[in-house]
Amino acid sequence: MKADTHPNYDFITIVMTNGTTYKTRSTIGGEGKSLSLDIDPTVHPAWTGSTNTLLDRGGRVARFKDKFAGFIKK
Repeated sequence: MKADTHPNYDFITIVMTNGTTYKTRSTIGGEGKSLSLDIDPTVHPAWTGSTNTLLDRGGRVARFKDKFAGFIKK
């Protein structure tokens, strides 16, 4: 096998959105680096089971047409 073909597998710190941290191993960065998450299992609906849904009242296209009805005259 060729030497130096695989990246280093170092310990990094993961920073969750609420500020909690934990250590894991990864090939990104290097030893002692940190990775800040924008979305994590503590807030994402896929993991929290949230049933909030976005309602499209009236439709986006209908609202657009209503808003700009007199803008272009034929």
